[in-house]
This record gives sequence, C-alpha cells and structure tokens, in this order.
Amino acid sequence: MKAIVTVVEKISSEAHIDIPEGLAEPGIKQHVVDHYNSGEMLPLLNIFHVNFESIGLLFDF
Repeated sequence: MKAIVTVVEKISSEAHIDIPEGLAEPGIKQHVVDHYNSGEMLPLLNIFHVNFESIGLLFDF
C-alpha cells in the first residue's frame, strides 16, 4: 500500500542586512524590497520558524 502525504507549512525566515543611514520608513521598506527582489537577500535568509498548517494523508491502493 502507498500513501500520498500532503504537508502545508508556513515558514518564517530572517536575514540580517545593513540599512543605509538617513532613510525614512518608506525608504527603508523600498531598500528591503529592492534587496529581496534582486536576489541578494536569498543567501542570507535562514529558516527561523516553521508552523505546520495541516498534514493530509490519501491512501493509494
């Protein structure tokens, strides 16, 4: 017998990045978004927390 397992999870990641001095809140948000969209942040992201939303099981006879 085989089973198909479906896992839905919510993953929280964190990265520590440098923010230029003197930016107001909108500028900080834009800096973070630009840094993420460029792909530069991806190697810095570390899984911080995982919440399992659901686990489903379907039997395949």
